[in-house]
Amino acid sequence: MSNTDLNFNMNEDEMLLALGRLDRKLNEIYLGGGQKKIAKQHAKGKLTARERIDYLIDKKSQVVEIGAFAGDGMYEEYGGCPSGGVVIVLGYVAGRQCIIVANDATVKAGAWFPITGKKNLRAQEIAMENRLPIIYLVDSAGVFLPLQDEIFPDKEHFGRIFRNNAKLSSMGIPQIAAVMGSCVAGGAYLPIMSDEALIVEGTGSIYLAGPYLVKAAIGEDVDSETLGGAKTHNEISGVADYNCPDDKSCLDTIKDLVSKMGGTPTTELNRIKAIEPERHAKDLLGIMPADRAKPYDTREILKCIVDKDTLTYYKEDYGKTIICAYARIDGWSVGIVANHRMVVKNGNREMQFGGVIYSDSADKATRFILNCNQKKIPLLFLHDVSGFMVGKRSEHGGIIKDGAKMVNAVSNSTVPKISIIMGNSYGAGNYAMCGKAYDPRFIAAWPTAKIAVMGGEQAAKVLAQIQVSSMKAKGEEVDDKAQADLIKKIKERYDRQTEPYYAAARLWVDSIIDPKDTRDFISNCLNACKNAPIEKFNVGVIQT
Repeated sequence: MSNTDLNFNMNEDEMLLALGRLDRKLNEIYLGGGQKKIAKQHAKGKLTARERIDYLIDKKSQVVEIGAFAGDGMYEEYGGCPSGGVVIVLGYVAGRQCIIVANDATVKAGAWFPITGKKNLRAQEIAMENRLPIIYLVDSAGVFLPLQDEIFPDKEHFGRIFRNNAKLSSMGIPQIAAVMGSCVAGGAYLPIMSDEALIVEGTGSIYLAGPYLVKAAIGEDVDSETLGGAKTHNEISGVADYNCPDDKSCLDTIKDLVSKMGGTPTTELNRIKAIEPERHAKDLLGIMPADRAKPYDTREILKCIVDKDTLTYYKEDYGKTIICAYARIDGWSVGIVANHRMVVKNGNREMQFGGVIYSDSADKATRFILNCNQKKIPLLFLHDVSGFMVGKRSEHGGIIKDGAKMVNAVSNSTVPKISIIMGNSYGAGNYAMCGKAYDPRFIAAWPTAKIAVMGGEQAAKVLAQIQVSSMKAKGEEVDDKAQADLIKKIKERYDRQTEPYYAAARLWVDSIIDPKDTRDFISNCLNACKNAPIEKFNVGVIQT
């Protein structure tokens, strides 16, 4: 066996271990509040959030879950908040691609934590950007009161949900809400600000104040069903539009309503019959180095993702630390911008370029992004970047100006943008490669992803130097061992914060995906993107 084969196998083994960890964490998350809470939900005649979604979506259709890891490792003092207490998927209902938002009542009765609000806003953002119908399966006790100051008053907090209800309506994007459990206080506005509202008999309830609060506020004794149950809102108030005897009949009614929706105008995204890639998707597991410092050929990654014989490289011999190429993925025409962790031989000397963006690479990528916007070709960014090149030579060469040109082009790009963080995504390199702040329609990470302002080793040394200097200024002695221990402690903390799970918990990425699923993920996202018109492109001022 050659060294190359041995490295491939070692990389594959490491990736399989990482995927095993991913599966274990997902299986735990899928339990929501745990088996006891699930059993309690069933005892009430209710399906769980995930069971409702499974029943609603078309069988054997492709599904993308958004924010499965939201809240992971957060709110531990309150018992945690698996998946942010809400399940969100991009899936097909009656043949129509929709965004589905389902409160998980097994997690603190579906109460809204700060991350719950952020995740719901992300679902509405996806619906707006891609003109997708959105279905709300409501089962929530309302705002989680111990954290009300972090979820209630600010611009991107709870109230923004209802503002977005109104905006979605004005954009002509269908919204259907099914009240399948509690729907309390401000949350009661969500279903009623949707186009149509359904309610389940016996379990669904809608009211601004529950029985206990009504008693405290005005001294009135009233039970939950009389106050805001299905009979009340279908026969007396007229708040609800459909009365459903149980969860499944409610979900069947939603399917029927979606099946009767009119067609959606689509953009001119180019798609032809798909061709299988040159290499098998499973090869991705062995190509990506387990040692993140080692180089690899990004072109071999592309061969596992794009349709065979569809790659056309742009400025192939210029600015080599970024690859730009036109290609097709599952038949979709795309423009690819990918970092290249390459090795260049110069005589007996080898030079490694660890995903660094140089001036020529930034210039090439800028021109390519402009071309894709001109031709209405969606952009795919594949991250493995340590940042822009630093040092006297780069600064004198205008790296800041060239980097700014690329950031400008990415910022003003109007074609759909999809980002996949395969490896490192550090510093301004994250920005230039369309990180979360630059409005990718969808963004996912591999288990090998690292997201931070810089690598853990460099950050630890910088922070340790600052801390040691501060201690010495106070007259404290710091020996070599103490300094090494400090660097190790800082690096461990910093490394935890660069993990993809840390990013996914905070919704910096939509999903952590198996590399083998990358092609399907991109195709599903492009299918969503095709529903929205592409705005006119105006790049603004770019210094030359």
